[in-house]
Amino acid sequence: MKILIVTAVFSPEPVVSAKLSEDLAHELSKKNTVSVIAPNPTRPFGFKLNKKNIDRSYTLINLDSYTCPESNVYGRFKESYSFGLACSKYIKENRDNIDLIYMNSWPIFAQYLTVKEANKFGIPIITHIQDVYPESLSIKIPILGFLFNLIFIPIDKIILKKSKKIIAISEKMKNYLADSRQISLDKIKVVQNWQDAEAFINYEDTKNNNSVDKRLFTFMYMGNIGPVAGIDLLIDSFSKANLGKCRLLIAGSGSKRIELENLVSLRKIERVNFVDVPNGMVPEIQGSADIMLLPIKKGAASSSIPSKLPAYMFSKKPIIASVDMDSDSARVINEAKAGWVIEPENIDMLIDVMREAFLTKKSELEIKGENGFNFAMKNLSKKNNLKQLVKVILE
Repeated sequence: MKILIVTAVFSPEPVVSAKLSEDLAHELSKKNTVSVIAPNPTRPFGFKLNKKNIDRSYTLINLDSYTCPESNVYGRFKESYSFGLACSKYIKENRDNIDLIYMNSWPIFAQYLTVKEANKFGIPIITHIQDVYPESLSIKIPILGFLFNLIFIPIDKIILKKSKKIIAISEKMKNYLADSRQISLDKIKVVQNWQDAEAFINYEDTKNNNSVDKRLFTFMYMGNIGPVAGIDLLIDSFSKANLGKCRLLIAGSGSKRIELENLVSLRKIERVNFVDVPNGMVPEIQGSADIMLLPIKKGAASSSIPSKLPAYMFSKKPIIASVDMDSDSARVINEAKAGWVIEPENIDMLIDVMREAFLTKKSELEIKGENGFNFAMKNLSKKNNLKQLVKVILE
């Protein structure tokens, strides 16, 4: 078949959806003709991207559309609309060379314009949902939440009803979409996002255990330093926990990093450090942690598993998660027995659990880390989940 992949992010962007689309393009191109269209790479904000010439078994076209890596509502709307227009134009001009479209794109405008164009020419389209919009946006901007829902939920219903098939990333998301958008459960398939465990396993096999400086017990957050992450709560809790011989390491980039660095400097909080994460260095940097931290503000990830969670698990590190208790993240950590789960945005509980983790025997921490690794290998690995996604697309 001649398959078109429409993706909001793609290599060399070091974000999970980019890697997911890249893995999918590579796998599908083994027996099909695959083209990928994506914006010019910009994610995450502030990250230095290294473009490399790579021999690919598929065709990659970076469309000339507006991009907005900063956390800005107007800019993100404009980005989505611009990419949607560019995708529509591409589909119209290349419709005779497209048998099927897989879309993992920006909500809501880019999805709507792409689905509309695909339907116009009778091209079946499969829509992959990474987050439920506009509800997740309404949580970030409560004052406009009612208006967003009023305008955008009807548009989202059209997108999903005109898609040949829908891919959700959790059972909870599937059930919510079916109920709130009046869609048959049979139309929605669940495939969980994945991380490639190979890099973590290779690092584990080759690392020099004596090379890591363990003088300071290390709490670590790794990922996008944005407004939803709740890293300000981590900094505040770590400061108030007043733990000697400990440090808080915040690894990554994003729109809130400079602001948080200034906060730490202004308040003169000791042993809180920020580091970059060069591409391919996630296993090594996480290898220096004792505890990984997963803070998510209330309601921000109730129906999806953040990409950093399987990465944490593949590093065999116990996890402190400050998340909604009914979220998939809480379910996974509790089911795996991989750490501690507390309610979100509760500084007192976070202080207490940081102290508890610090006092926990090293052997018990290692057991929690192994539990998480084993669970992730079974449920969140590329080996298993990529096969499921390909099957859903091609069946």
